Amino acid sequence: MTIGRYELKIIESGYFSLDGGAMFGIVPKPLWERTNPPDSSNRILLATRNLLLMGNGKKILVDTGMGNKWDDKSKNIYAVDQQNVSLFKSLEANSTSPEEITDVLLTHLHFDHTGGSTIIKNGKLIPAFPNAKYHVQKKNFEWGVNPSERDRGSYLKENFLPLKEEGVLNLLDGEKNFDDEIELILINGHTFAQQLIKISDASNQFLYCCDLFPTTSHISLPYIMGYDLQPLVTLEEKKKILARAVEENWTLIFEHDPDSAAATVAQTERGIQIKEKFRELK
Repeated sequence: MTIGRYELKIIESGYFSLDGGAMFGIVPKPLWERTNPPDSSNRILLATRNLLLMGNGKKILVDTGMGNKWDDKSKNIYAVDQQNVSLFKSLEANSTSPEEITDVLLTHLHFDHTGGSTIIKNGKLIPAFPNAKYHVQKKNFEWGVNPSERDRGSYLKENFLPLKEEGVLNLLDGEKNFDDEIELILINGHTFAQQLIKISDASNQFLYCCDLFPTTSHISLPYIMGYDLQPLVTLEEKKKILARAVEENWTLIFEHDPDSAAATVAQTERGIQIKEKFRELK
């Protein structure tokens, strides 16, 4: 898929599982389990799906998945599965080495979005992409350094503080165009200053939904994660983004849906719903 000056690729970086009740908030289990069947521990399967944009002298990675710094206890809790697919394997399959990445756009600093940003080498935490500048919103970084007791388990400092210490972390302040094809859209319901990544040219418009719509099931307005710090803010953000997606014919890219990489939406008598799902970008 070519967007303006960039070739856009899906980068699969592994799977993990989270509690289904937490993923769907107040929605009763008999409803959400129809589309997201839980395992014996009530966990649903989730992907970590990243983007690679190549062109204009750059190789830009959007989010970095879970990484591989997990101990056995945590692997078991989250059912981490990177046996057959991982960030570095997927990059290699796209003829890209870690040294070639020029920029990393981090939507926010939760562990499943920035875990692959650092690696351990000779007993030291270092940037996984040694020649890249990492970009995240300043307000999200500040919250990640001092999170609340409610969400501090999502902000693992080993994934992002080494970036600051190495001088490769660029703190952004507000919505802006990263370049002609890449726009950063700020939302605050899930966590503070999460940035959605909108990629577009004259013919196509894609939105990387990160945790506003983690899966296709979350297109339904009441389906809001229990993890969200401000669920009513999330509700208003969903309405606003979905209205734009219908009006401007966006393709939505889902970071965590285990089956569908993308989808389009349409207005129906029952509100805005999924129009067509895609396993890969066309």
